[in-house]
Amino acid sequence: MKNVKTFKKMKKDSQKIVMVTAYDYPSGKFVQEAGVDIILIGDSLGMVILGYEDTLKVTLEDILHHTKAVKRGAENTFIVADMPFMTYNLSIEQTKVNAALLITEGGANSVKLEGGKPSRLDAIRAIVDCEIPVVAHLGLTPQSINVLGGYRVQGKNKVEFNEILDQAKEIEKAGAFMLVLEGIPEELGKKISESLSIPTIGIGAGKFTDGQVLVYHDILGMTDFKPKFVKRYAVLNKDIPISIKHFVAEVKDRNFPSEEYIYNPIIKEEK
Repeated sequence: MKNVKTFKKMKKDSQKIVMVTAYDYPSGKFVQEAGVDIILIGDSLGMVILGYEDTLKVTLEDILHHTKAVKRGAENTFIVADMPFMTYNLSIEQTKVNAALLITEGGANSVKLEGGKPSRLDAIRAIVDCEIPVVAHLGLTPQSINVLGGYRVQGKNKVEFNEILDQAKEIEKAGAFMLVLEGIPEELGKKISESLSIPTIGIGAGKFTDGQVLVYHDILGMTDFKPKFVKRYAVLNKDIPISIKHFVAEVKDRNFPSEEYIYNPIIKEEK
């Protein structure tokens, strides 16, 4: 299984890193079989699994539950678990305990948290001090949508550009081993990736980051919302309902189950 040293070497050797979200046993199994480098149990599960309008209602218990399930399906893949909203904001002690639970109970290999403010840097340092690898996250940070004013591209003006760049450098100094960059101009993604020795993973950050991440349901076309950065490799939001409608029709028309799907079917005697 790959580890933090593997990913640093992949950056050094200019090998792209692939991260995909997963939320349960089958998605973890499929993602591992596909050969991804990292699985992220993202708090995006709040939207694609639990039906929330954003990620803010996701709890630590939610992430723990889904991380355990993914681990059972992907035992040989490096797993990163998101730290939900307000699980690393109130105190350093709380931050350490919550991060440790995702490792000891959830089975994750690393945790991820959002933001680059001084308090976030303190959280990163505290978690790293517990010997837990940390993935940071800058740019469009979904847990901050109420402050950001919604899901909009960050770093478009010079002030924001330089602020995010400076935060990225401080995040590396704080000890994070990887940085997710979301919803930023390609130029900023390139500048940050060239400025850091740790790998960067982009999602709507252009092609110059050290790797890419997409949400499982977006890849498979299982959602109606499609951001600019999403490429769909299937259209399951159409295929799944069609398949189920076919089943409904066959049951209604008494065509299912046919003889081949019945244990010891009753054979009508010929007269």
